Amino acid sequence: MYDSYSQAGNRAIKVAVIGAGNRARKYLEYAIMHPDELAIVAIVDPVEIRLNQLSDKFAIPAEYRFSNYYDFFATDIELDAVMICTPEDKHFEPTMMAIDKGYNILLEKPIAQTLQECEAIAQGAKEKNLVVGVCHVLRFHPYFIKIKEIIDSGELGEVISFNHTADINLDRVTHGFVRGSWNRAEKTNPMLISKCSHDVDLALWMVGSKCKKVSSFGSLRWFKAENAPKGSADRCIHCPDHIESKCPYSAIDLYKVRHDWVANFDVPEDSTLDKVLDRELAQGPYGRCVYRCDNNVADHQMVNIETENEVTASFTINAFTLNDCRFTQVNLTHGEITGDEQKLTVRRFRERTTEVYDFSHVAHMPFHGGSDLRLVADFVEAVRNRNHKLRTDIQDSLESHRVCYAAEESRLTGKTIIFKD
Repeated sequence: MYDSYSQAGNRAIKVAVIGAGNRARKYLEYAIMHPDELAIVAIVDPVEIRLNQLSDKFAIPAEYRFSNYYDFFATDIELDAVMICTPEDKHFEPTMMAIDKGYNILLEKPIAQTLQECEAIAQGAKEKNLVVGVCHVLRFHPYFIKIKEIIDSGELGEVISFNHTADINLDRVTHGFVRGSWNRAEKTNPMLISKCSHDVDLALWMVGSKCKKVSSFGSLRWFKAENAPKGSADRCIHCPDHIESKCPYSAIDLYKVRHDWVANFDVPEDSTLDKVLDRELAQGPYGRCVYRCDNNVADHQMVNIETENEVTASFTINAFTLNDCRFTQVNLTHGEITGDEQKLTVRRFRERTTEVYDFSHVAHMPFHGGSDLRLVADFVEAVRNRNHKLRTDIQDSLESHRVCYAAEESRLTGKTIIFKD
């Protein structure tokens, strides 16, 4: 075991990255901006293009480039931590292997695929006294930090209710949760956990209390075969023009015409993006008709929570929208807070005053308004300084996962889940 607490000090912490996809690339911008704080020494990814592109960026030598995490963990590279950004079904095993090696961990959300796996990771981290942070980036967003500051100040009294909606955006949903990698609950997680464990974590963080009861409703309502237009085909490129040209879910329109969501397609050196897209539309999962995919995750869902301090909280997943933002309303005893991630409005009951905070400039900044980088900075500080309290420590994150898995149980059984002390 490499004792990072005693050796890290103020030098750059040494990190290996497992999973070289989009999220890892975003977090690793911190290493480019702050090489004196974060040093990337090894990279693991089974996709050769991604492995080499990211390794080249950080000048990783060939012997520290790994196509699988078994080979990586078989080595004794001197490390302070690992960053795990693998697909969700590949979270638990490498995380437990990292704990066994004594590495601190920055883990992409959600923690794992079952509550039991999440608890095992949290327990292992506790037993070995390791820093394990979960990437709930919303806790680091200036807009949500401001809401939390106002609530915690007490100036608006006590929280009575917290109502929150995540407008996910139709393109994101069809790309990721109908055609893409998160379209089957058993393959990754239900959408509530894969996409919106952020939001449940946010609600519990804002309210400052654990959940007492949870219920949930929702289903796979629309993206299934019986809703396919008459005469439509199994692929968008085979669909008659009079149907495809009017379909709001067309893969041709999304990828070829608008060129949205194309950054996730790997382009070999001897090819072009257009060739990759043409091949995907003809043969790959992203060219399929949304009504004829193998998806089984819910496409709309509501979650209702009652906390131990008697706050009621509601959360709605809205997939059928062109918005890509969150709407929040907090009702307190002496005022209320409402916002849409760009403008935050605070109203005080007795004074009848209104105060508006403008975050529109932050909404258009990269890295989730800088939240990705703040999250990494917080983790670096926690590894360097044992007394630093990580904002997204796994012990805190475990509560939101507990609620999410219970909400899924409620959605499937129709029961209200009551947590025991």
